[in-house]
Order: sequence, then C-alpha cells, then structure tokens
Amino acid sequence: MLNPQVLVVDDSKTIRTIISAELKKHSIDVTEAVNANQGLACTRRKHFDLVITDVTMPGIDGYQLCTEIKNNPDTQSTPVIILSSNDKHEEIEKGFEVGAAAYITKSRARQELVPYIKEILDRAKLLLDKLVLVVDDSKYILSVVESGLTAAGFKVITASNGYEAFKIASEIVPHLILSDVTMPIMDGIKFCEKVQNHPSLSHVPFVIMSSGSDRRTMRELLHKGASAFLVKPFNIDQLVITAEKLLSDHFQIILQQREIFKKERTLLMGSITSLIQALEARDSYTRGHSDTVSNLSVKIAEKMSLSEFDQERIEFAAKLHDLGKIGIRDDILLKNGPLDNEEFAKIKEHPVLGADILCPIPSMEDIIPAVLHHHEKMNGSGYPHGLSGNEIPLWAKIISIADVYDALTTDRPYKKAFSHESTMQFIKEKSVDELCPECARAFQAVMRDDDSPLS
Repeated sequence: MLNPQVLVVDDSKTIRTIISAELKKHSIDVTEAVNANQGLACTRRKHFDLVITDVTMPGIDGYQLCTEIKNNPDTQSTPVIILSSNDKHEEIEKGFEVGAAAYITKSRARQELVPYIKEILDRAKLLLDKLVLVVDDSKYILSVVESGLTAAGFKVITASNGYEAFKIASEIVPHLILSDVTMPIMDGIKFCEKVQNHPSLSHVPFVIMSSGSDRRTMRELLHKGASAFLVKPFNIDQLVITAEKLLSDHFQIILQQREIFKKERTLLMGSITSLIQALEARDSYTRGHSDTVSNLSVKIAEKMSLSEFDQERIEFAAKLHDLGKIGIRDDILLKNGPLDNEEFAKIKEHPVLGADILCPIPSMEDIIPAVLHHHEKMNGSGYPHGLSGNEIPLWAKIISIADVYDALTTDRPYKKAFSHESTMQFIKEKSVDELCPECARAFQAVMRDDDSPLS
C-alpha cells in the first residue's frame, strides 16, 4: 500500500524540515514547496492526500492557496491544514471560511499537528471511493449537496424520487443514502421502508433530509431504520460531518450490532408467536382469536387515517394483547361456565402479566400500553387501572373494539356466538359509555365497507 502523500508549503526552511522529519517517522511521504505559487503548481502535477500551508509567504498567501485548491474540481477534495503564527479569532475564522480542514497555531503545532494529520488522513482514507446516493425532487438541493459532498471527497449519484433511487440502489449499492421526505411517486418514508426490507440494502446508513421538524415523522423513520435526521436548511459542513460519522468504523460496528438485534428480534417474534399459538391451542374456542383481532384492529386504524407506522404497531400489539393469559391456570381459563369473583379476578390479571412479559424487551416499549389497557373502559369501570376517556391509549381503544367483536361472535364454552347484527348493536350501545365512540364509528364503517365481517 502506498504511503500517504503530504505537501508542506512554508517559506521557512526550518519549519519545513521539522514537519517533514516528524511526518516521515509515521511513514508519510513529504513534498516541500517554498511558497504558495510553487505549492499550487505541485497540486496540479500530482495528487496529495493533504496540504499543510503557512499563511504569510511571498506572493499569494496561504488563504489564497487554500481557495485555489478548493476551487479546482481536481483538487477540491484535498484537505488543507493552515499552520500560522497568528492566533487571532478573525484569522482562524478566515481559515475555515476558505475551506481549511483545520487551523493550527505554530505555538500548538508540536502537540496538535500530528494528531490532526492522522485524523484527517484516516478520514480521507475512510471516504475514498465511498458512494453516496442523494435523493431529492429539488434540482437546487441536489446540486448543492452533490457539490458539497464531492468537495469533501465522496462520490455522488442522484435521484429525484424514491422510486428512481430504489432502482439505482438495487443495481449499484451505495455506502450511504441521503433522502428528502416529501417527493412525488415515492416519498422518503416509503423509500426508507423498502431499503430496510431489501436484503442487500438494509445495512446502508439512511439519512433523512426534511424541511419540517416533525417529531412524529422522525420517530417513525428512526423506527423504520433511518440512521439520522437533518432538518433543512442545514450547512454542508454539518452534512459532511454526519456522513463521516455514519461511515466511521465505529458506526459500522453499530450497524453490525443492529443487524444482529434485528435477527434476534425476528427470533423473539417467532418465539412469542409460538407462545400465542400454544395459548390458543389450549382452547379450541379461541384459536385464531389474536389474528382476527389484529386484522380488525388494522382496518379500524386505517379507517381512522392513522399512519402506516401506527397500523404496523397496532397489528403487532393486537397479536400480543392476550399474551398474559399464558399465566392463567387451565381450570380458570378453560372453565365450562361462568367465572366466580375470585376466578374473574385472576382473569383480570392477564393484561398486567402480558405487559410484564414484554417489559424487558426494548423494542416492545411502545406497544406495552396497548396490551396493558385493552380492557379499560371509557367510563373508568374497566381494568387493570380503571382509566377513563383520554387516559386510555388510542391503540388500546382500537384493540378493545376488535376484541369485543370477535369474543361475542365466537362460540365459547359458556355461551353461543352472537350474530353479526346483534354484536354490532351491542358495540353501538356500549360506545355511549364503555367503548370509544370514535373507534366504534370507524369500526362500523369498516363493516359497511367489507363484503363480509372478516373479509
């Protein structure tokens, strides 16, 4: 592997010699230039991984040299360190304004120069040949972001919407994706979801760019696998720093851990699903109950115009709503007749038992309230905590409607199934004081739309 190539530009032979000797200790090849004009000529003849320049020199100064390097498409990605005796704040600001990667005073060079050089060279090595896919329906945004990332050393390809970007990414897997949220044909949310569900793309860091700071959208996208969220307007330095961080070795390790977590979560879901199946196998009357409640709950959520994220999590919560019954004794759970007060008290423990089972699992945190409170009632007469009205989580209210419908329309050891019509009337009556009226209206609309109650 070739040694890093560094150009040192300073009119002081002593400074050049000291820097060169120090860099050679670290297997870095050094080229020396006595002034900025000579240094500029060097950059046009040969590629350098880094340029270190003084400010005050005969002819053009170090600021102008940095400007020329950054304005040349062939050298704009070359990092520049300004090394100066001047430690005034305005001079340091000027250095960063012309595009310097670092500004180091000569009084601090002994302590800071080599660590900065190593950091910048490591970062440049990290970015070498890294491909970034930028997706936005604004040509202006695409142009600005592409220019900034290219100047920082990235390779960039662009797309104007999620559909076009997904086609590109499926053929040429990028190292990083930057995507707007609101776009025609396919928006950033759907694009992120498709990327995360694609075996060859799910490991790619996905950064959302949005002009809105909607916390709900942020949470939804982070849940779907987005790695970071940038709110427009952002500056290019902020974008570059985010990109570098996401592509660092540390983040690659995090991504690997996330993949392991996703696999573990899949296995966990399989285990929980098996538990539910085992629970329902104990009682032939309730077999398929969780799936039916889940399907109905999603339809209600959709009718209420809840987001895809909400619908997905409600589907999940509804499948697990009776998980706690795994801890109820068979002689109570399967009793062929009415329960006495003591037995009913035991049955009423199942929401808490279910929540307790899910509590140690971080990815289940948002669905636990729905599992815990799906037997609460609007008038406060439900269990386990006697919540009322808006105290009851919306997801729990939705699941409650679906749960009541399937329970009443299914044969049980202690009762015959109600007809669809009588069950709908029951839900309508109970929506006055026990069931959520809004959820009940949505459920009634679902049933009017469907050809059959459970289609």
